[in-house]
Amino acid sequence: MIGLGNLARFFASHPLTRDAPLKACARFALWQIKSRLQDQAIVPWISGQRLAVRSGMTGATQNIYVGLHEFADMMLALHFLREGDLFLDIGANVGSYTVLASGVCRATTWSFEPDPNTVRHLKRNIAINNLDDLVAVHETALGSREGEIPFTIGLDTTNRVVTAGERNYRMVRQERIDNLIGGAQPAMIKIDVEGYEKEVLRGARELLSKNSLKLIELETVTPETNDTLVSNKFERAYYQPFSRKLQREPTDICSSNSFFVRDWEFVSYRLATANPVKVLGYIV
Repeated sequence: MIGLGNLARFFASHPLTRDAPLKACARFALWQIKSRLQDQAIVPWISGQRLAVRSGMTGATQNIYVGLHEFADMMLALHFLREGDLFLDIGANVGSYTVLASGVCRATTWSFEPDPNTVRHLKRNIAINNLDDLVAVHETALGSREGEIPFTIGLDTTNRVVTAGERNYRMVRQERIDNLIGGAQPAMIKIDVEGYEKEVLRGARELLSKNSLKLIELETVTPETNDTLVSNKFERAYYQPFSRKLQREPTDICSSNSFFVRDWEFVSYRLATANPVKVLGYIV
């Protein structure tokens, strides 16, 4: 019950539900019933894609309520990516971004997720959408060095590399992305690793230098990560999905991640010319 007030505010402010928050509340109520009747439900999503959802999957269940739980962030990926692109989903969780990138946009995706339990759900979403030919799952964390690191257990979207004092964890494999990328030419990266972003970027010097890489979304920006991206000619950006405008100043639509763009003209053109996406009755 603690989160009901926050959910109501979320529905009332989200761009896809603020005009009809009661419908989002109804979807929430129906999901509460459905999730108690079955352990896992396959729910329809966007452009014929589906999600295998269980109770407690915070991001996935919010997609049920509001269409796209991270609206600006997800629409940026949907409008930018094209068939043949390579998308790196770092911190893939159960695969919402992976399904959008490969299922809707038909891009190739490398999905990185170190938690074995979460990987099972990720692979399930890949399988039910027949994306095995487009998605490669890397069951590893990414950081500045190779080896094993402690990783939390059972925290859903907030699983993370362990900080001092935490006890409930397992050891997982960690790699440097530069050791894996080889000759691949990614167009976009999403990094959502609960504050570990700077470690990922410390192991991504070769990746960041690739001219193919035009767009990065990342959750946590520190002075170090900002300097790293700026030194590689990335510029902070903001996105208004309804108007398809890439801006240098904040928009009226909040985002969960920060956006960094290299080659502003190229990215802007792609966004402006993308196929429209239908979600919750909106054509975006």
